[in-house]
Amino acid sequence: MSHLPRLKIASGWFLVAPFLGLLVALYFGPILNILWLSFTDPVPGIGNYLQLVTSDSLLRIVWTTLRICLITTFFSVMIGYCIAYAMVHAHARQQNIMLLLLLISFWISVLVRTFSWLMLLGDNGLLNNTLATMNVISEPIHFVRNELGVLIGMIHYMVPYAVLPLLANMQGLDARIFQASRNLGASGAQTFCRVYLPLTKPGIVAASLLVFILSLGFYVTPAILGGGKVLMTAEYISVQLLVTLKWGTAAMLAALTLFCVMALLWIMSRFMKLSTAFGGSA
Repeated sequence: MSHLPRLKIASGWFLVAPFLGLLVALYFGPILNILWLSFTDPVPGIGNYLQLVTSDSLLRIVWTTLRICLITTFFSVMIGYCIAYAMVHAHARQQNIMLLLLLISFWISVLVRTFSWLMLLGDNGLLNNTLATMNVISEPIHFVRNELGVLIGMIHYMVPYAVLPLLANMQGLDARIFQASRNLGASGAQTFCRVYLPLTKPGIVAASLLVFILSLGFYVTPAILGGGKVLMTAEYISVQLLVTLKWGTAAMLAALTLFCVMALLWIMSRFMKLSTAFGGSA
């Protein structure tokens, strides 16, 4: 009788094995091909990776990507922290409404959001026309086709992703700790700074890493709101594949991004469950 559970587990693996093999072939096959191209195209060696220290244009693109991702992460987590804090301390009905609005934002395409910002912030957009009508400005303010427009679009898209891990972290805190702090004479500000904020550090770290990881792969928003003046890694990879046909350089940047994402996901797993970061149960 003791062998029955083992037989059930073994038969379960036999059923899953074909689909698992197909998944490995379809997923890891292209990744291995990208890694192979990064070392063999156009000639075998590490020439593609040496461009990271020899090519000024490539260094500038990588630095632009990191700078925009860091700024996006900072403001997204800061805004997301405020939203998550408000949701945790709201009444149940209000919390459900806020959560519904948060989930609705995930259903809106990034392309729709980007074009909406373009209509709002363009030189002939709603904001500039309104300011001109009120005689606040005499010439349009260039909100888009620059780094500012890219940051606005990316932060708007990333805020909901920052809210999820922060909300999961805050909901798991014991409210009696904060009540004890107040009973011991601490003010509201002292309780927040010395008790609440340190307890939410895992959520802050997880939200920061999640937003930064997702920001690394942004393509549509920088391409449209940047107007070709703000070139990030994803768009540069597209140019290398479709225009200059430098597959080795594109594969090297893709591999570099992949390694960076895997390292950041490992770091995030040290602070909280990865499923929690995507809205799963804590």
